[in-house]
Amino acid sequence: MTNVSTRLLKSALVALVAVVLVFALAAYPSGASQSGRRSNEKKGAGEAPPPLLLKRTTTRRETHRLGYGGSVTLVGAPEGSVTVEAWPKDEVEITADVEQSAATEDELTRLAAVNTFVVDTDLNHIRVTTVGVHDRKYLKRVARDLPKNLLAMPWKIDYHLRVPASVDLEINAGRGALTVSGVEGALQLNAGGGGADFTLAGGDVNATLAAGPVMVRVSARSWRGRGLDVRVASGDLTVELPAGFSGDINAEVLRAGRVENAYAGLAPREDTKPTERSLQARAGAGGATLSFTVGDGTLRILQEGSKQKAEGGRQ
Repeated sequence: MTNVSTRLLKSALVALVAVVLVFALAAYPSGASQSGRRSNEKKGAGEAPPPLLLKRTTTRRETHRLGYGGSVTLVGAPEGSVTVEAWPKDEVEITADVEQSAATEDELTRLAAVNTFVVDTDLNHIRVTTVGVHDRKYLKRVARDLPKNLLAMPWKIDYHLRVPASVDLEINAGRGALTVSGVEGALQLNAGGGGADFTLAGGDVNATLAAGPVMVRVSARSWRGRGLDVRVASGDLTVELPAGFSGDINAEVLRAGRVENAYAGLAPREDTKPTERSLQARAGAGGATLSFTVGDGTLRILQEGSKQKAEGGRQ
């Protein structure tokens, strides 16, 4: 068990460091820190604070066909939410709410041409990539003369994707809520923070998140797929299982926190002994393995619609 914990911890930390560093550096380019220092110097000299920034939100929507067995990749913005839901069409619908901030209308217009996304498609793969001031190579190509003060302007993109249920999905998101429901393909999910909400019934799922709270709802009585593995560096993770569920559950808190099992049909597997921070259990006749790992926080396992769900949410 110790070796398994060590491997899980190393794997989680490597993935989380990569995600958090990429988006932290992206969200705060060098110009932002320099602008911050200049702002502080001005305030210290008794100058008036900068004017309030204007905001502009535009919505962009695209639809693309996707063949059976296809895949979707989304590289999100440094800031912004990502929502993905399954639908019955063999198409991918991309809706993005892009929010820009700047001191003038002209600056807003200029930033809107830079902070956006591009879509690359072929028969079996759709890739959505966020581009903007966080990408220096991109800036050199499309906006080499962009004033440095605009590099520090806050912006975000909230994505909403509708995809076929059987799609393979890869998401790399920044700071913002991540929501995925109804998808049953191979899912690779990484997010820098902001919490997450998953409602899933199957697939081969690997999710690594920097911070909770995270909710995982299993919507079928047996998992349709290879399994699920959710890792949260810091924050609470709540797992909600339906009544009569059959499957194997691995739950572990690596450092500070505890595992709270309030699912009556979950019993320790043979040759295992539950502790305050570890549980290897089986529900019903067993089945696919669902694994949950938290670095620091509380890991709760509940039954769908239970009273503990509401109580846990208030803590």
